Amino acid sequence: MDKVADLGRDIGEYIRQQRSNAKISLRQLSKLAGVSNPYLSQIERGLRKPSAEILQQIAKGLRISAEALYVQAGILDLPTGGPVADAIRADQELNERQKQVLLDVYESFRKENAAQRSTALGSTVDKSDVDNTKPTEE
Repeated sequence: MDKVADLGRDIGEYIRQQRSNAKISLRQLSKLAGVSNPYLSQIERGLRKPSAEILQQIAKGLRISAEALYVQAGILDLPTGGPVADAIRADQELNERQKQVLLDVYESFRKENAAQRSTALGSTVDKSDVDNTKPTEE
């Protein structure tokens, strides 16, 4: 039971931090997210644990990824991605929207490079052409 209460407090603190970083008031976020002011206040204070739907509305109001809130709320596991992605997520100087943009760009580069490697390997290497001779030096 304490773990559930901790999750509620953690998500509330996280939402408050993101709201503060975005420099918007509780009332403004309430209006942007379509959530009542008292309910949002209770979420921020850890008195209520919001549903995934409410988190999605709050994320939209904060202009951050809903996934970030889902991870904080314990709905999703922290995504994997290696040391670069971990460093981006850990950077306290970036807000969640900036982190998500960087992660998206980084992942698109990785996919593009992987596709190029697989295309290059598939089109240039034919098993019947492979022999045991040493490459020539220029």
